Amino acid sequence: MKQLGLFADTATRPLPNLEADRKLAERLPPAILLGPSSWTFAGWEGIVYPPGLGREDLLERGLEHIARYPLFRTVGIDRSHYAPLDEATLQSYAAQLPPGFPCVIKAWSAITTLIDARTMAPNPAFLDPALCEQHVLLPLARHFREHTGPLVFQFAPIPSRHLPDPEMFAAFLDRFFGALPTAFRYAAEIRNRELLVPSYLEALARHGVGHVVNLWERMPTVGQQLAIPGVLTAPFVVSRLSIPRDNRYEERKKLFMPFNRLVAIEEEVRADVVALARACVALKKTLFITVNNKVEGCSPLTVRALIERIVERI
Repeated sequence: MKQLGLFADTATRPLPNLEADRKLAERLPPAILLGPSSWTFAGWEGIVYPPGLGREDLLERGLEHIARYPLFRTVGIDRSHYAPLDEATLQSYAAQLPPGFPCVIKAWSAITTLIDARTMAPNPAFLDPALCEQHVLLPLARHFREHTGPLVFQFAPIPSRHLPDPEMFAAFLDRFFGALPTAFRYAAEIRNRELLVPSYLEALARHGVGHVVNLWERMPTVGQQLAIPGVLTAPFVVSRLSIPRDNRYEERKKLFMPFNRLVAIEEEVRADVVALARACVALKKTLFITVNNKVEGCSPLTVRALIERIVERI
């Protein structure tokens, strides 16, 4: 049973931009879905969260606030990257979401880690379809199917001494995605630009798997990726905006905390996202965009700015 009591009377919520954001969201094309990459940030009080919510409230019910805020049509679930989500967690998340609300979910990192960092030996679980089905797909199918949007397989940066040949990496992906059930939407996020080659895109396209058009410190920009022929490999597109290139995570985090305001306006990023949205609308592809605080300082405010720019330009 859905538990959406926190939003039974939205008129009582002391959020000054709620109605304006509702009207703004109505102008956004229905196949463009934006949202934050996570949700437990106290600095969003008065922007997304009503005043007075504590850390425990955010951990327990923060997802509900995010899913009911009118600007957000999706949200990222990162916790699943570190360990598979158990039954109780998936049921708790599902109880906080409106019907059909899709989440961009990271797959368990054990499946996407090439080299075990503890032993420096090859990881035997790397791209193991049976392991993925048992620990990732089956729990989602049983407890979270209605809310499972694209499932993102994120590959951490691979040091040059361990970096596989790009053709070999593409072959790995070809076999892996070819062995998975077709009932889910899959996407691959790489963080080594050396792997972004035609054979990689061809392998994804063969199985209807999306290439994640990411914003990350050592990858080409969103605009540069969009310019690559065949980069939109699936009927849907995932864009994960994490951190502008040539920046560093810890420095950005220190500069932007507590994530309650826009600190650095990234005009190039905004223009690139508009171009991506325009391409997806023209090609009739569904676009999922998740935004991290490290992009401009406050994920919800960046989402609002992107929607304003998209509805103005498209």
